[in-house]
Amino acid sequence: MPGSPLARRRNQTRASRSWTLTGMDYGVSSRPRSQIAAKVVVACSLTVLCMFMLRQSSTAPEGVMFSRHDGVLHVLVTGGAGFIGSHAALRLLEDNHRVTIVDNLSRGNLGAVQMLQQLFPEPDRLQFIYADLGDSKLVNQIFAANAIDAVMHFAAVAYVGESMEEPLRYYKNITANTLILLEAMKKHGVKKLIYSSTCATYGEPEKMPITEETPQNPINPYGKAKKMSEDMIRDYGRTTDLAATILRYFNVIGSDPKGRLGEAPRPELRHHGRISGACFDAAMKVSPGLEVKGTDYETKDGTCVRDYIHVTDLVDAHVKALEKLKPSKVTIYNVGTGQGKSVKEFVDACKAATGINVTVSYLERRPGDYAEVWSDPTKIFRELNWNAKYVDLTETLAMSWRWRQGHPNGYRSPAL
Repeated sequence: MPGSPLARRRNQTRASRSWTLTGMDYGVSSRPRSQIAAKVVVACSLTVLCMFMLRQSSTAPEGVMFSRHDGVLHVLVTGGAGFIGSHAALRLLEDNHRVTIVDNLSRGNLGAVQMLQQLFPEPDRLQFIYADLGDSKLVNQIFAANAIDAVMHFAAVAYVGESMEEPLRYYKNITANTLILLEAMKKHGVKKLIYSSTCATYGEPEKMPITEETPQNPINPYGKAKKMSEDMIRDYGRTTDLAATILRYFNVIGSDPKGRLGEAPRPELRHHGRISGACFDAAMKVSPGLEVKGTDYETKDGTCVRDYIHVTDLVDAHVKALEKLKPSKVTIYNVGTGQGKSVKEFVDACKAATGINVTVSYLERRPGDYAEVWSDPTKIFRELNWNAKYVDLTETLAMSWRWRQGHPNGYRSPAL
């Protein structure tokens, strides 16, 4: 990034402090305030130290690697500290690409980035930049200081229920930030983009399975904000030689098969999180049980039907799409297994994977949800030779369960 190393460190320290204070869990009220204050200070110090060490270890020597093109594909991964983004960064690094992760850690995990740094410690492989995509000046500085060849754009808030409660936050974080990113790409001549979209842009289609030609009628702010971003990318692509692929995800689950990365949502976000995390919380007695919202949908058993795609398969689709990008063309693919599973079927698979008969409570529908969505992946198979390999739900959940058991606190250290 531009500016002196000292200025960068000062900015990094300020950013680290800000993240630590907003990311702390203040739910424990039984401990004396002095103890809590002391732990906050220690946590702040440790986070600042980790950020400083990570930044120092992942920055290349002056004038080398990240700041110039040398024949190695350099991919900017926005949201690379998050669940999907970190798995994508892992695959790109394994494929010998150079990766710059940009993340504000509002939803991501510094521990995931640290794990990647341990796996790829060479100074020319991985770079982490703490930044918010809503800061257009800083985003432009990142592009100016780094020889970026392609962008994988994952960064986004992504909870349907939360989007119903805070719609403006979603339009700003998803739609406005994507506009800032596109403007920076245009200004600095970066012409390759893989965009992380969602099946939520389809809303509640009349026919199943969903194809890429299914009309888009999103019914919640999350899906609407993503569709707006898609529209911007397509409109921009019509006027330039942008090479872009929009991938519409279905429900992402799983973890790295080798156990290096997993899903670790912040404790305060658990009530918004994926059903797999909620099931594991119940199995580990972190929560009293699993809540299933909605049993009166017009589906085979009254619960929602979804297409559950393994994160490793999803990342493979990104890599194949990156390899097949074509100038002046924006391509769209659904990424799913082509199989619809009900929430009740998912719960049964989770019980089998964990070996624990978790308590299940059935509640009213969640606002903004839809009865069923599952994909027809024919197009992506035909054009990218991609198909899902991890299609056994119990097997996929067992893989995630092993990671969760080995990381009961996620990427966080045990409580001080």
